[in-house]
Amino acid sequence: MGYRRRGQREFSPPSDRWSLQESKRYTDSEYKAPNFDPSRRFSLSRRRRHSYYDNGYYSHHQQDTHPPRCGFQQQYVAYGAKYSHGNRPKTYDHDGLRSRNSKVTPETSTWRSLGLSSVLPTYNRRPVVSSDTNCNAPGFRHRSSQNESDRVALLNIKLLIKDGPLGMLSSWNNTVHHCDWQGITCSMRHRDRVTVLDLQSQKLEGTLSPYIGNLTFLRRISLTINNLRGEIPEEIGRLFRLQYLFLNNNSFNGEVARNLTYCSDLRAIDLTDNNLSGNIFYELSSFSKLKFMFLGKNNFTGNIPSALGNLSSLTALSLTENDLDGRIPDDLCRIQSLEFFQLSQNNFTGNIPSCLFNNSNIYMFSVTGNYLEGNLPQNIGITLPNLKEIYLGGNRFSGPIPVSLSNATRLETIALTFNFFTGSVPMDLGRLQGLRRLLFFANQIGTKTGDDLNFITSLNNCSNLEQLSFQSNVLRGPLPDSISNLSTKIRLLSLGTNQIYGTIPIGIGNLVNTQIMDLGFNYLTGNIPATIGKLNQLRELYLARNSLSGEIPSSIGNNLTQLLKISLGTNNLSGSIPPSFENCQNLQQLTLHNNNLVGTIPKQLFSLSSLTLGLFLNQNFLSGFLPSEVGNLTSVVTLRISDNKLSGHIPESLGNCLNLKFLYMNGNHFEGKIPNSINSLRGLELLDLSRNNLSGEIPEYLGLFPLLILNLSFNQFEGQVPRDGVFGNLSGISVVGNRNLCGGIVELELPPCIQQKKKTSISIKVIIPVIIGSLLLLLVLLCIFLMYYRRKVLKSKPSSTTLSNQTYMRVSFAELLKATNGFSPGNLIGVGSYGSVFKGILEEIDQIVAVKVLNLQREGASNSFLTECNALRNLRHRNLVKIITSCSTTDFQGNDFKALVFEFMPNGSLEEWLHSEVDEQQLEFIRLTFIQRLNVAIDVASALDYLHHHCQPQIVHCDLKPSNVLLDDDMIARVADFGIAKIFSATFCDSAQSQPNSAAIRGSIGYVAPDELDGQRTNLFFGRETLFILRVGNKGKWAEIVKTHFGRTYVDMTFVRLPHEPSLLTTWTYERSNS
Repeated sequence: MGYRRRGQREFSPPSDRWSLQESKRYTDSEYKAPNFDPSRRFSLSRRRRHSYYDNGYYSHHQQDTHPPRCGFQQQYVAYGAKYSHGNRPKTYDHDGLRSRNSKVTPETSTWRSLGLSSVLPTYNRRPVVSSDTNCNAPGFRHRSSQNESDRVALLNIKLLIKDGPLGMLSSWNNTVHHCDWQGITCSMRHRDRVTVLDLQSQKLEGTLSPYIGNLTFLRRISLTINNLRGEIPEEIGRLFRLQYLFLNNNSFNGEVARNLTYCSDLRAIDLTDNNLSGNIFYELSSFSKLKFMFLGKNNFTGNIPSALGNLSSLTALSLTENDLDGRIPDDLCRIQSLEFFQLSQNNFTGNIPSCLFNNSNIYMFSVTGNYLEGNLPQNIGITLPNLKEIYLGGNRFSGPIPVSLSNATRLETIALTFNFFTGSVPMDLGRLQGLRRLLFFANQIGTKTGDDLNFITSLNNCSNLEQLSFQSNVLRGPLPDSISNLSTKIRLLSLGTNQIYGTIPIGIGNLVNTQIMDLGFNYLTGNIPATIGKLNQLRELYLARNSLSGEIPSSIGNNLTQLLKISLGTNNLSGSIPPSFENCQNLQQLTLHNNNLVGTIPKQLFSLSSLTLGLFLNQNFLSGFLPSEVGNLTSVVTLRISDNKLSGHIPESLGNCLNLKFLYMNGNHFEGKIPNSINSLRGLELLDLSRNNLSGEIPEYLGLFPLLILNLSFNQFEGQVPRDGVFGNLSGISVVGNRNLCGGIVELELPPCIQQKKKTSISIKVIIPVIIGSLLLLLVLLCIFLMYYRRKVLKSKPSSTTLSNQTYMRVSFAELLKATNGFSPGNLIGVGSYGSVFKGILEEIDQIVAVKVLNLQREGASNSFLTECNALRNLRHRNLVKIITSCSTTDFQGNDFKALVFEFMPNGSLEEWLHSEVDEQQLEFIRLTFIQRLNVAIDVASALDYLHHHCQPQIVHCDLKPSNVLLDDDMIARVADFGIAKIFSATFCDSAQSQPNSAAIRGSIGYVAPDELDGQRTNLFFGRETLFILRVGNKGKWAEIVKTHFGRTYVDMTFVRLPHEPSLLTTWTYERSNS
């Protein structure tokens, strides 16, 4: 037992029982003796005082009974001192090797007699304390000259360390005896010899001097939580009396000296959180008295030496956050005293030795973040009865969760995250009344029977439960009302990304201490209960990707003032945005996108200067102006207000949002010019202003921004397109749909800009001839231009069988073979009339693509490839599938090979969404809403309008069907497959209205108008079946109508003329043409 000395931290060795609390005391090197009153120390007799220090420690408060001695003639040289008394060696040698400026002498046998196999090296330095030291200096305490070696060593240690702001080393000077220095404790039995060096948490900088090896009576070294760097001196191995070595939380590097094993009395070693490297050497197994070994948060490599199993006294082992690999050795099972076992964040593989689960003393078991696998023993709760915490996350464990865990009644934490556990959650977990954390997210837990959430009821007995997380599993069933009876201490409730349906219980407001609630990505319906406003400690609320309806409760904004994140996107919420959100002054992210919100954006919303991550209001029905208060969001990074009905001018105050990186304002009715204040947003990486009514010239300063994406398409911009910055990257800019633009890079294919000359004052006699001559010249040029244009149109059919090499990247057969994993069946995503489509990744652009490989054995496949190349080479529209490149070459066998590479559409085809065969229970979850169906129809109509009226030459698709309508990430429809498209010249289009053209009658069986098959005329613009099925969602009903009307058994379609104005979409009729 150790006791506190005034001015010193008290010291006692750690107890045999290890705990996290004791670990903290152990790390901080603070030990307190119970029931000891320091004030009594000086009232005790001298003899009584001696009884307090029977452990050999000296207190500098004890009076010095030895007479002062001064004027001693000894000269001490650091680390290699000359002595005039005793058998002290004159020089030292380390490990039998002669050190620099040293020589081996017979006296070295003195240190071997102390049980050491080596001695210290000599360093010839100028002495710090010598014969001319002023012994009469005020405060200097005279001590026997034979023990001044520790003083010399300490002063030389100080030379390499920069003192911290607390000035602890300021007392280390020649005016104060070294036993009175801060951080120093001396022994009483061996006068003036330092036994404790405690400099923890002093913000010291520098390196640890090898002179520390001269403090041969040291029992404890504590230098924790400083900024010491360099290698750990191997001279520490000289300290054979050392029992406790605490160097954690520094920046030491290099390898741990092997001669550290000479410290045979070592009880605890903590080197956590440094930059140490190398292998964990097997010699550590020689520490027979070692109880605590902490080597975590370093860069150790290699395997765990099996010899560590010889540490029979070891109580705590931590090797966390290193680069160790291999298997966990079975030899560790021999350490029956082990209680604290931590091997997390390494690269261990294989199974955990089953014998480790038989050590009944273990209370903390952590192997998180490795590559371990296998099942957990079903009797784990019986063989580890003292288990308090078990961390197995981030591995490859599988199988059911052991029911016997409920037998380990002391369990407080069960963390099995990021594994492959399956089955149901044991109902008996409710017996663990001390349970605080139950973390099972990112597994495959669930039976999909509809009662997977019944275990929540059993957890009502866990009155200390603080964290409950089952996110990203396959739990299916309604959210039980018993969730309202969970512990009021719960801070984390995460059940997102499952298959939970039903409504949110009103009693959810009982969980008043909840800080994070995640119920997103489920199938919840009904209203958001107003009682959620009782959770006044809530910081993050995630309810996105459900089917919640009704208005957003105002209680969220009125009461939840500590909210940091709100995510309510992709629901069916209606009404307006509550102005009460202005009370959430800590809000960093507000996500309300993809709902049915109406009204104006409340100005109060822009008073949230704390918004940094983003404001997401896109895909709603918000109207009115964008308030000028938007400039108050000076810290926001992302602003998405796209796809609403906002109008007016873009406010100048938007330029105050200096941290903006992503700005989406597309799909609104904004008008006017781009304000000059946008020039202040020099951090913009994405700017989307497409599909508005903006006008004026494109500002040249946009070319100075670090923009990766700039979309200005479908506006009324005019003038010259800049060339600098993003304007020089065809893949990063879009300006289509602006008829009055000119210039720009060649790939934009815009007309050149005409330079206008300034007007000058010229007499009428000069002006009239100039005008007449100019008109004649203009007439001649016009004739020449018309002749040239007519010849160009006649020759517009491309002769190349591939896309233009000036516009599209080159790709080889080998690259496509590698991208699709050898065109493996696992990458096959579709089969068509003329070929197959594979999913792949092009390394050159690091993008997921769809590769359409033509089956050249089929008749017409080559013509289909040529037709599709000719059709797609000049098409650019947001509702057409983007082609990346093409490939026409030979394979490795010399056979012809033709392929087209398209942008990958992750949401598949419209056919899959309309005609997927699912049971009635799942139908409601995959059904397209009316708004989505209408958007698809508008997208397809926009694509056809572009093909028929806005591209040269005009193109008729000829094979439009749901399987050729693909859906991207945002459920935007893209028309694909132009393999049998018809390209019309202007002359042909003019004559097509007055005479039939059988060459234009193309399409898949079941998708060509029946009256065309009968030889009647129909304008081929849009499929009746597609519109009908988009409306009723049933392919069979359409087949029944067709059979009744035409007396045929196949499903077909007729076409109607589209109006030129997309706004008339709602007035379309689906009547059969009788002309």
